[in-house]
Amino acid sequence: MGSIIGEECSLPYRLSITGTKLDLSHCNVTELQPSIFQTYPYVNIKILDLSYNALEQLDFSVFQNHTFLQQLDISHNKLRTINCSTLKYIRGITHLNISYNFFKTTFLCKEFAILTKLRHLGLSATRIDRYNFMNIAHQQLDTVFLGFEHLEQYESGSLRLLNTEKLHVVLPQTLTDSTLLFNDFNVSTKLEISNILCEATCDLTVRDISMIIQKSKVSKLILSNITMPWREMAKILQISWRSTVEHLFIYRFTLIKEFNYEYIDFSKGSLKSLTFENIIPQVFLYNSSMHPLFIFSQMYVENLTISHAEIIHFSCPPSLSIFQSLILTNNRIVDGIFTGCTTLTNIQFLNLQNNILERLSFLTSMTSTMNTLKHLDVSGNRLYNDFNAICEWSQSLHFLNLSRNKITDSIFNCLPTNLEVLDLSSNQLSSVKDISYLKVLKELYLSSNQLGHIPDCSHISKNLIHLNIDENLIHSPSQEQLTKCQNVKQIVSGKNKYQCTCELKAFIITAENLHENLIGWPQSFMCEYPEEFKGVILKDFHPSEISCNVFILVGIIVGTMVVLLIVMFFLCRYFDLPWYIRMIFQWLRRKYKIKSINNDESMVGKCFHAFISYSHEDYEWVKNVLIPNLEKGDNSIKLCHHERHFMPGKTIVENIINCIERSFKSIFVLSPNFIQSEWCHYELYFAQHSLFGKKSENLILILLDPIPQYLIPNKYSKLKAIMKHRTYMEWPKEKGKHGLFWANLREAIQANIPLEDEEIFVFN
Repeated sequence: MGSIIGEECSLPYRLSITGTKLDLSHCNVTELQPSIFQTYPYVNIKILDLSYNALEQLDFSVFQNHTFLQQLDISHNKLRTINCSTLKYIRGITHLNISYNFFKTTFLCKEFAILTKLRHLGLSATRIDRYNFMNIAHQQLDTVFLGFEHLEQYESGSLRLLNTEKLHVVLPQTLTDSTLLFNDFNVSTKLEISNILCEATCDLTVRDISMIIQKSKVSKLILSNITMPWREMAKILQISWRSTVEHLFIYRFTLIKEFNYEYIDFSKGSLKSLTFENIIPQVFLYNSSMHPLFIFSQMYVENLTISHAEIIHFSCPPSLSIFQSLILTNNRIVDGIFTGCTTLTNIQFLNLQNNILERLSFLTSMTSTMNTLKHLDVSGNRLYNDFNAICEWSQSLHFLNLSRNKITDSIFNCLPTNLEVLDLSSNQLSSVKDISYLKVLKELYLSSNQLGHIPDCSHISKNLIHLNIDENLIHSPSQEQLTKCQNVKQIVSGKNKYQCTCELKAFIITAENLHENLIGWPQSFMCEYPEEFKGVILKDFHPSEISCNVFILVGIIVGTMVVLLIVMFFLCRYFDLPWYIRMIFQWLRRKYKIKSINNDESMVGKCFHAFISYSHEDYEWVKNVLIPNLEKGDNSIKLCHHERHFMPGKTIVENIINCIERSFKSIFVLSPNFIQSEWCHYELYFAQHSLFGKKSENLILILLDPIPQYLIPNKYSKLKAIMKHRTYMEWPKEKGKHGLFWANLREAIQANIPLEDEEIFVFN
């Protein structure tokens, strides 16, 4: 025992989007138990569909926790009885369908009187007794559906107990005498008859339908699921024309055998509207000299609808027509319809939606003779506007729907001047031209086009109330564009791909001020670009003031740079950064040059890394500071010092020249004392010219103490020129700089000097 439910039927996706409808149809449910709804304990189920299952018994107590239930469909099951005592648990029900079960009779027990809110009831049975409907006779119902396909017995007067606005009956196929049943169809003003089939002979069927129409007082008659030849349908039409029927609807009509023109006198009758919807033609040839469709243009009816009928043309009425509404939607009508037609003088509503119309010029010419036309719908066609085409619209036209076509911007030069509503959605518009000549325009629909900005509302009627520019290419609308539309009470511009940058900030501020005019604000207005803001509501997009104000940004950058420059200036002054930079630069420069010099032929004959030249007054610094820090006792640096390496017996000049020529570099310790020494100048002169013409910088100048240029005598022009053009190393007074100074100096004189050369030089 229990309920057998497939896995696919117990998943939440069987719930509707609103979460109030539960669909458990086709789930092989055999028995209802409270556990069947445990998957949905917190859902206020209002609509429950249990049709097409295998229920054999029904106990309504399973719904006692679902007090919100309003619609229950348990049709197409195997129910034989109902537990009437449990009907109290669905006392709030408004729609109940228990048709197509195994009930032998439609007996409704007295507990049905509890269902005071019931408005729609569906039943079916094989036998109808006189008092089956007594217990609901007091209830005013909206619709009663009676599935009588398998009805075998009917007691006269049974249906007269029903108090319903609309009666929908599926005609029986097995009832021996249907006259009694048909006589009781006059219980409602709206009657729908389904399942009218006559493939062989149709005389009896037409007779039965005629009897129903003639004996009932129905004003709205619906015939659905019909299969018959056109000759028989024409008879039904003629009978309906001379009855109480005012509105005739024919749905799902399968046309068989032949389709020939049948003359009908439509001059007298009460019929106001006729609707043919979903015609399935199985006849493609006709034999009469006049086209069968011509009958429709002859009809004296105010409202005619022929939809989903595959027709390709509709004839112009042969005489002045009383058509006020003509709906020819979802067909295959082509250009040329009603061309030159002057008999549609009363038509106000024309709908040619979803056909294959193409040239707009044909359409405008068609309407030019319809002096009363107010509403024209040609959406869903293939219309394009001809270049420089003459526009001859009906001047009475107030509503024009050109959506879902191939219309371009030139349409704005070809519009009827008295329009109040214009729909150009889903076309190929890229801009909106000046349409201020449409002075009474109230509603303008431009959604799903290629607009890049909000239309200039100063070029549109001042009476405009509704503007729809949804789903276009509007990325960065300006504040000015939106401000110009502030008098439009309803603006729909969400679902555009907004680019959330600083340029959009002003628009957002204006949108907040005009939010009462913006339909869907703020939920429908979201960022699309850049990726980091995708999905963010425009109202929540708050870029920083710095990133959006160029003057503030420039001010901050300039101010920061000024502060950094000031800080760097003081740091340079405090830490003497220029000195460090010069020393590092000199070190890098010498390191690069030494690599090329070490492999040069200029290294031939070198015994020392450097020859030291200095004033006698600076002897203590050279002896105690310079030499120890360079040589360090590891023989990595070999210095040529006159106390150690001048040869006895040779002149001072010869010793100076020999030392300079045998040394890789010459170090000169510059100080005010150096200027006063004649020998120092000789050494400087010889060192400068020893490698003249070779790619080597053999001079290293160490400025021990500052030497102002004005203290150097004019006769020492060479020294002036050298100090002016050659980079020298300053001896830092701060001990913290000494390490970098010695590293730089050692790098400057570093070279591969063999020991043997020094020994030969010393002892020769």
